[in-house]
Amino acid sequence: MAEYKRSERVGDQIRMEIAEILMTKVKDPRIGFVTVTAVEVSDDLRNAKVFVSVLGPDAPRSFEGLDAARSFIRSELGRRLKLRFVPELSFHEDRTAEEAEKLFKLMDEIKEPRS
Repeated sequence: MAEYKRSERVGDQIRMEIAEILMTKVKDPRIGFVTVTAVEVSDDLRNAKVFVSVLGPDAPRSFEGLDAARSFIRSELGRRLKLRFVPELSFHEDRTAEEAEKLFKLMDEIKEPRS
């Protein structure tokens, strides 16, 4: 059976909790339609990279809102999670969808017969 590292389990829990906090608690109008896609937590559980995808053209404003709400989100995580230390949060744009689209375009170009 596959063993999972504690940091991965904590990351999954943090991802779910941050998504819930953004939907129900954060009222910043700058934060548009934001989806938390992944959280990478360091092995010592002190730092967490939160990857989000933003739908729409206002991605920079959404990241400003997320940065402004960072301490609030962290304090909410402290109330919800039973951890000795709540990780420091840093928000990063998830570009997985863009990269996948580029790969699909390249694959389509390969399929087309060359003249």
